Amino acid sequence: MRNKAVFIDRDGTINIDGPYLSDPGKFQMYPGVGEGVGNLKKNGFKVIVITNQSGIGRGYFTEKDLIKIHEKMREEFQRFHTDVDGIYYCPHRPDDNCDCRKPKTKLFEQAIHDHGIDVKKSYMLGDTMQDVEAGKKIGVKTILIPVLPNENTGIYTHKPDYIATNFNKAVEWILHTDIGK
Repeated sequence: MRNKAVFIDRDGTINIDGPYLSDPGKFQMYPGVGEGVGNLKKNGFKVIVITNQSGIGRGYFTEKDLIKIHEKMREEFQRFHTDVDGIYYCPHRPDDNCDCRKPKTKLFEQAIHDHGIDVKKSYMLGDTMQDVEAGKKIGVKTILIPVLPNENTGIYTHKPDYIATNFNKAVEWILHTDIGK
């Protein structure tokens, strides 16, 4: 039996997006994210973070800095007695034309392989149209949580399956429409 999953973008979805977050002390999780990830896990979902981190390729911070930020994120999840199943990141700049930077799908393909994911039972949750486009390319249902109300909700190159006002609303929708029940 293949696993169902929720792929989640990091900056702007899990945590407040600061330009090129490089200091774990500045990591701030949005309200409701810890509880939401816990609810997804309790309902049988693998939770996998897929994030573009071009600050590494631009020289703003190192992979060691990124690992410390992810350790801080996982500490925050542990406060809610939960964790993510995997973290996949692209360290490249947009002009590097790599295969792993969203909306390309190499990181998703690796996570699908590593965790035995059934894309027909899975979801992508993010704050940008790149997240929606990547989710559509791999065949999952997509949820957009715009950082500002009405942002990215007008003209779509790839229309999200649902637009949520916050992380909790996104999780509620996933659990209500869970196609892997």
